[in-house]
Amino acid sequence: NNNSKLRDVIAKAKANNMPNDTIDRGIKKAAGADSADSYEHATYEGYGPNGVAIIVETLTDNKNRTASNVRNAFTKGYGSIGTQGCVSFMFDQKGQIIIDKEELEDECGEMDADELMMTALDAGAEDFNEEEDSFEILTAPDDFSAVRETLEKAGIPMVEAQVAMVPQTYVDLTDEKDVKNLQRTLDLLDEDDDVTDVWTNWNE
Repeated sequence: NNNSKLRDVIAKAKANNMPNDTIDRGIKKAAGADSADSYEHATYEGYGPNGVAIIVETLTDNKNRTASNVRNAFTKGYGSIGTQGCVSFMFDQKGQIIIDKEELEDECGEMDADELMMTALDAGAEDFNEEEDSFEILTAPDDFSAVRETLEKAGIPMVEAQVAMVPQTYVDLTDEKDVKNLQRTLDLLDEDDDVTDVWTNWNE
């Protein structure tokens, strides 16, 4: 109740159908309840094929192991790790909420795009975008919790709700080999238990 960031992470986990016992284990691990180890956040930045920018956020009890694994993931996809800040300037930190149109219709029936937009903006959202099959709501990081909780109370289903690194511009990959190499890096990062989030400006 007193930790809005933790509340947001739990909401994100539940939106991805993560079981409660897995969430509890994760909280205990990060709090150091299961061992004497202390966990630290570490962020890595670098490039994939064709200059695709990649940001990797981690939570680790062994920075050397994590740094080695992240570097290996970049190398196997023919990318490279850069210095802190080398790509993060190309992203804006924003609260990002994604709502599926079909789910919204199933849950809220009559609610149209204008009504949803006004609900989000009144709650403190900065921007509202309509895509082919979804809506995207963007907020300042500090306003994210309030907006998410308002939508939750209104019974609006959220596919994703997180504080994200949103690219200012996107990079296209037209070469199949580049796509394959980038996907290899992303798959290896996804498999690493120390990695909590990966952000890219790849226009998938």
